[in-house]
Amino acid sequence: MRRIALMLGALSIVSAAYAQDATKPATDAQTPAVSTPDSKNPAAPVPGANSFTEGQAKERIEEKGYSEVADLTKGEDGIWTASAMKDGKPLKVQLDFQGNITEAAK
Repeated sequence: MRRIALMLGALSIVSAAYAQDATKPATDAQTPAVSTPDSKNPAAPVPGANSFTEGQAKERIEEKGYSEVADLTKGEDGIWTASAMKDGKPLKVQLDFQGNITEAAK
């Protein structure tokens, strides 16, 4: 009986360790809409069906430190585009369906 209990304990430890393996987020342009806050898709902004409302898009952009977000429009490619300010500089900001925010000088 004791051997069975020890074997079950060892098996549970091994299975718990196996379950801890984390997968790394993909970095190609076809990455699905998955929350990966520590990484940015190198192909951003990625076109695709965007479910963010205008209010959500503006909120996400402002959360990243942009102010004076204006002229927010969603293109046919699903990418939200706006003008904004950051560090006193006017910028063009884009938000894709994956939540990637990119900027360019205005």
